[in-house]
Amino acid sequence: MDRRLLGAAVSGDATKIVHLDSEDPSLLHGTTPQGNTCLHIASIHGHEEFCKAFLALSQSLPLLTTINADGEMPLLAAVTTGRVSLASFLLRFCRDQELSAAILNQDKRGCNALHHAVRSGYRELTVELIAAEPALSRAVNQHDESPMFIAVMRNDQDAFEKLLKIPDSAHGGAYGYNALHAAVRNDNAAIASKIMKTRPGLAREENKANRTPMHLAVFWDKINVLRVLLEHDPSLGYVVSSEKEDIPLINFAAHEGNVSAARELLKHCPDAPYRDASGFTCLHHAICSMTEQTEFVEFVLGSPQLRKLVNMRDSNGETPLHHAVRRCNPKIVAALLLHQDIDVTMLHNTGEPAFSRLVHEADEDAKTLNWNEVYTVMMKADPNKDARTIFNLHKDVMSEVTRSTRMNVKSLTQTYTSNTSLVAILITTITFAAAFTLPGGYSTDTGNEGLPIMARKAAFQAFLISDSLAMCSSLAVAFICIIAKWKDFEFLLYYRSFTKKLMWFAYMATTTAFATGLYTVLAPRLQWLAVAICVLTGLLPILTKLLGEWPILKLRFRLGRAFRSELLDMV
Repeated sequence: MDRRLLGAAVSGDATKIVHLDSEDPSLLHGTTPQGNTCLHIASIHGHEEFCKAFLALSQSLPLLTTINADGEMPLLAAVTTGRVSLASFLLRFCRDQELSAAILNQDKRGCNALHHAVRSGYRELTVELIAAEPALSRAVNQHDESPMFIAVMRNDQDAFEKLLKIPDSAHGGAYGYNALHAAVRNDNAAIASKIMKTRPGLAREENKANRTPMHLAVFWDKINVLRVLLEHDPSLGYVVSSEKEDIPLINFAAHEGNVSAARELLKHCPDAPYRDASGFTCLHHAICSMTEQTEFVEFVLGSPQLRKLVNMRDSNGETPLHHAVRRCNPKIVAALLLHQDIDVTMLHNTGEPAFSRLVHEADEDAKTLNWNEVYTVMMKADPNKDARTIFNLHKDVMSEVTRSTRMNVKSLTQTYTSNTSLVAILITTITFAAAFTLPGGYSTDTGNEGLPIMARKAAFQAFLISDSLAMCSSLAVAFICIIAKWKDFEFLLYYRSFTKKLMWFAYMATTTAFATGLYTVLAPRLQWLAVAICVLTGLLPILTKLLGEWPILKLRFRLGRAFRSELLDMV
């Protein structure tokens, strides 16, 4: 391209284009290395007057259909760069000149002017493009996106309605979605209703993941659109995906815990399918979901039409109670056990009741509060269970926990001894130093040199005793931790409780020494403050213990005498 022509196109100098045309008309047909003509350059820069002057010249029409390196003609270049006014002028000019190719032009990505206008929100230009060339609505880009799909994704009601009036307009989108999928995504009931009236078949089309708009409405809990779809065609509630699992719609709702979607579905389809190819019902799905949908479980248990799901087995013969016990969810287990139809004695395909599921998970969960709570309520749920069987099961669980813990003895030893010994040494250091920096100091009186000034006071004597006990007990804990480095499992198992109590005793003695030491110093001058500090310091160990064991105490109170904490005390 001649440099003078390029400069005129960039600056929009319309007078220079006339001068170049009179000098040599062939100069006007030059292109840049990117394949852009002067009309492309002027369109990109939005110089409408330059384009008008150029198109007034003879031999200018072929440049309207010239394609650059991006596959764009001048009209499309103007739209993609946001030159709406210029694009509108070029559109009218091409329509008057019957240059349909310039209007229908698609770039290398398959997008035409209508794709870009809808995506960019150029509503007036969108209307003009549809009116000038309805065939634009039939084009899809390389991602299978149609202008209608883009309009619905952007909630552009006006563009959608105009495109919907064109009988053969495309409605597909990326990843196999269609316009109704897009309406579901945005929960746009108005658009969904219009699609169902004119193109109801879209409700049964699947995307590449074998999901229809109904599946997505349930999965995403889009109640407004779901209601519209079911009101237009209640049979949609019985749709299952075409993949091997054949998962019903209510199972999708169960997996996500979408109670509202399930309720709406059952309102229009009281006998909607609830079981997939593997035998999993919506109740199984709610229990086995990663987030354990407790609210959905309670919804199923409270729905009369789903009452029979309580004891229904899957392909492995496991009932919902089997799965709930395995996952150690006390709330779900309790909800199932409260149902009037529950049968705790049902066996799965290997002949085991739900109660036995606890043993298989014991190595990981037996030391948790949830496991122990489930263990307790399951024992209470079956009063006819043989006492010897329960005892043997408890022994099996303890053996399983011991076996799994023995395998991790090395990491257990390092964790336990490093943390405990650090605290023990810290207490030893503090109490040892306190023994040589006595409250009140030492006497310098003749005959009593070097003796503690407060030696005859009861608080001082209590300080010395508690400080000595704290130092000795913390030293004992530190030595026990050294012995534990031998990685002797039996030592860890049977002496952990003793070490724990000894450490607690050292902590109590330390706080007592602190309280009595302060009282010794402050009592003569600030007696009320000394007493307050002593009381608070004395309560600190008790409050600490209560806070640390509050979850266990709360569980013990809730379960009463049936609670057994032996497994919580294990390594």
